Amino acid sequence: MNKHYQHVSTPESGFSLLELMAVVLMIAIMAVITMPLLQEQVAVREIDSIARRFIAHAHFARQLALYRGELVTLSPLADHGWEGGWAIQSGCVSRKPPLQCSAKQWLSHGHIHPVYFKLGGKQFIDPHSGKRGILFNAAGAAKTAQGGFVANRLILGHSSHNSLERHLILGSGGRWRICDPARDAKRCH
Repeated sequence: MNKHYQHVSTPESGFSLLELMAVVLMIAIMAVITMPLLQEQVAVREIDSIARRFIAHAHFARQLALYRGELVTLSPLADHGWEGGWAIQSGCVSRKPPLQCSAKQWLSHGHIHPVYFKLGGKQFIDPHSGKRGILFNAAGAAKTAQGGFVANRLILGHSSHNSLERHLILGSGGRWRICDPARDAKRCH
């Protein structure tokens, strides 16, 4: 039995203009609803990226101090704060203010906009010299220019999402951690 199938064309096949407009409208509404969520995710990735990069550079500075057996600083590129970026220098010859380092700059990172350090990155200011930065001694410990131990934090914020922040915490053992106060408030304080 050989059957032949015929396709019967009806005037109702296809989509009407009204149906297409309804689909386009639904897609537009979904895009408007999800756009803020996407922008927030981009901001989260930007702030997390800067936090991880800063901690990686701090680990590098500490390891460099251990390897070379000399003082190494992680300090802001600009005198007014960390927002302009930071640099790692070695060959620091004096523990007394003003701390002087050789011109050997190992690593630097420039502007971090739209991420910024809340409170201007006031943390990690040497109480004796008034300078910002972290000094790692030959044993890899973070110290002030006078020899006191540094345990502190920097708080990162994002210019387009004011509630978004990350705490970069240097613990007493020299370990860094990133804390999200929105998710684990107990660990951040």
